[in-house]
Amino acid sequence: MLPEETIAALAAELAEAEATRGMIPRITARHPEATVEDSYAIQGVWRDKALAAGRKLVGRKIGLTSRAMQQATGITEPDYGVMFEDTVYPSGARIEAGQFSNVRIEVELAFVLRKPLAGPDCTLEDALDAVDYAVPALEILNSHIEMDGRTIVDTIADNAAYGGMVLGDTRKRPDEVDLRWVPGLLYKNGQIEETGVAAGVLDHPVTGVAWLANKFAAHGARLEAGEVILAGSFTRPMWVDAGDDVRCDFGPMGEVACSFV
Repeated sequence: MLPEETIAALAAELAEAEATRGMIPRITARHPEATVEDSYAIQGVWRDKALAAGRKLVGRKIGLTSRAMQQATGITEPDYGVMFEDTVYPSGARIEAGQFSNVRIEVELAFVLRKPLAGPDCTLEDALDAVDYAVPALEILNSHIEMDGRTIVDTIADNAAYGGMVLGDTRKRPDEVDLRWVPGLLYKNGQIEETGVAAGVLDHPVTGVAWLANKFAAHGARLEAGEVILAGSFTRPMWVDAGDDVRCDFGPMGEVACSFV
């Protein structure tokens, strides 16, 4: 692994980039030997300092779980990051675009856990049993590392490119709706831009929750009751700017909308 001082320095660079809404050069361009384990270590140092500063953890995001996203990024391995309370917006929110870098929107389902979920042998059925309810959501992507040539290492270190989450008002238990067939019709300024169905995420969106529980088990950790798990996009990311209005129709799961100012 990279030396601890290098990991700490890179985490500090990313924290500064977040605070100043800036960008840093690719980690893999400067440290080609960096591994996925290094990238999660960098993310972990950044996370722990944010928690120490008083930010509250509300859940986890999973990324790169669909072929649409893997093809859009050229990265084939899922990843995960953390979500803080101050990054969650209600549907209809007016969101300052300038607080993010390289702003894009993804269509996802979020799942709130009613009980802890642990690996290493967690199955889809186990994860479905642990889910209290599903919520339609939009993820706001926010990249602090230069985009050209990014690898999975760069993306993970940058908290899996997570910037924020817009949550809808509809709540459905897993037995109330066929989660595989939840649609997403994504509009920008009234024009449809992307479509997809939730089965695009690993053939069932809750499969990502099981994947994350098994991933955590390798570090002696588990997902906790009450956590929100953002399961990954089933459309390609859509670029947005200040002045754009975004709306997504989730069919039986209702709609989620926001405006960037």
